[in-house]
Amino acid sequence: MAGAADGLRSEAADTAHISMSVADPTAWATAMNNLGIVPMGLTGQHLLSDSVCLSGFDPGLGIMTGITPINPMMAGISLVPPPPVPLELPIIKEIIHCKSCTLFPQNPNLPPPSTRERPPGCKTVFVGGLPENATEEIIREVFDQCGEITAIRKSKKNFCHIRFTEEFMVDKAIYLSGYRMRIGSSTDKKDSGRLHVDFAQARDDFYEWECMQRLLAREERHRRKIEEERLRPPSPPPIMHFSEHEAGLLAEKLKDDSKFTEAIAVLVTWIDRGEVNRRSANHFYSMVQSANSHVRRLMNEKAIHEEEMELAKERFRDSLSGILTQFEQIVAVFAAATRQRAWDHFSKAQRKNIDIWRKQCEELRNAHSEELMGIRREEEMEMSEDESEENPNKKIKINDSALAAQAYALKEENDSLRWQLDAYRNEVELLKQEQGKACRTEEDHTKEHQLHFLQQTMQGMQQQLVELQGDLQRKESELEHAREEQRCMEVQLIALKEKLLHSMEAVEIISSESHAQGINGCTGQVLHRDKEKNAEKHVQGPLKSEKEALLLGIISTFLHVHPFGANIEYLWSYIQRLDAKVSASEIETLMLRLPHMFKQEFTGVGATLEKRWIFCGFEGINTV
Repeated sequence: MAGAADGLRSEAADTAHISMSVADPTAWATAMNNLGIVPMGLTGQHLLSDSVCLSGFDPGLGIMTGITPINPMMAGISLVPPPPVPLELPIIKEIIHCKSCTLFPQNPNLPPPSTRERPPGCKTVFVGGLPENATEEIIREVFDQCGEITAIRKSKKNFCHIRFTEEFMVDKAIYLSGYRMRIGSSTDKKDSGRLHVDFAQARDDFYEWECMQRLLAREERHRRKIEEERLRPPSPPPIMHFSEHEAGLLAEKLKDDSKFTEAIAVLVTWIDRGEVNRRSANHFYSMVQSANSHVRRLMNEKAIHEEEMELAKERFRDSLSGILTQFEQIVAVFAAATRQRAWDHFSKAQRKNIDIWRKQCEELRNAHSEELMGIRREEEMEMSEDESEENPNKKIKINDSALAAQAYALKEENDSLRWQLDAYRNEVELLKQEQGKACRTEEDHTKEHQLHFLQQTMQGMQQQLVELQGDLQRKESELEHAREEQRCMEVQLIALKEKLLHSMEAVEIISSESHAQGINGCTGQVLHRDKEKNAEKHVQGPLKSEKEALLLGIISTFLHVHPFGANIEYLWSYIQRLDAKVSASEIETLMLRLPHMFKQEFTGVGATLEKRWIFCGFEGINTV
């Protein structure tokens, strides 16, 4: 408050900046009307309507109490008219006198000067229409009343940019848009100009605005993070990893009823993690068995709670019956009070109250009675349902049900004892395993090595079986192909034999005709030579070269030594030692061309089926 008073005194003392007459009430009223401020200590008619004036405002408070009148251009007071100004009162701008210049408002009938869209964080204004002789000091003198100026950038073309320290100061500067500025009392055109004040877009303003927005965003994110952390539910306690020591502790917790819930959660987590293996299976089995032993306890607790619920229902019914009895007694009191003998002695107001109480009591009694009857009807319906489910031989089955219950109880006890015995056995086995662990380590290692060797052997045999099956299929395809070639060769051989017979018959016919006609010796010699050539061809047969004759002799000798025959691979491997250029297909083709010397036979069964060649040349001689 002291600072504000000092500011007011300093503004009042500095009369050199504003030459407006303080004693002129009309000027002050107009200025304060533009600002939306109620006039203080001014005589004459109020410029604001009574609806705008403050309630309980004393107009004699300003000058009479020694308070300095408020300067309309003082920093901190917005010169832009607020929205609640009544529409019927137009905004009236007054003349503003400064030390070096005077500002004249524009014609009120003209439309207000236009402005561009306000940039975010705008602290800079554009001031155009300055007089040519306006200096930076004059500009600072005029706009310094709007607020603290950070920088003025003046151009040579009668405009400048002014940057303020706060954004609200820009609104005060915009208020001066449209004023005509005149320097001193000169009438020269260079000393006057119409001001146009508008929002300016500056990089510094936008950068500061972005920094502020980022700061606000960081604060908002920090606030949300704190709120989320406050509302986030607490994390569940960490669950330890499985070990034999932890398993022993968990088994003890499973036996304790107070720690059963926590222990069962740990057990479920271990099982879900996949901690169960061949080594720890007995531990987990004993823990699962301990968990199962709680089923009987839970069933007993359920039976106890059901009994408590039945007892609570019975107590509720008894209490409700007692309440209903008391209601009946109260109703009986009201009925006795309404009899003629007692009713005549009560006043009218007392009778009215007694009648109201009686009606309320009867309503409550009827409601409780209906509730009790509903409970009884539900019990009767439950009993009827139970009776409808029972068989006609009810008395006989009561004993059966009792015996069945006893048998079930004995069975549960037997199961529990058996589970305990299994648990003890598992513990004994675990102890034995721990004791014989060192002895069995080498045996287990040997067994694992043998098992690994057997698995590798089995894989090798499977691969060999697959290869043999592939070879069998390949040989079967080759056999089919050889059979087809044999059929083709037989057909060709038959055709050749027929041609040979036809040629021999033709030669015999020709020779007989030549003898009959008595041909000369030269002709006879030619025919004799032809016969010798044909005979040589006939003797030569299917052999085409000396190499084939040599191969034929070697093959015949080899197969004669092997009376049970030999396959083509074995035969080819023997001949390849003598001649490496010979192929198995050439040997097989040669043998197929001589069916009277070599024949094929199949030996074996199934996968051992094999094709062998046998020498049958002596059999061919006997046949011929």
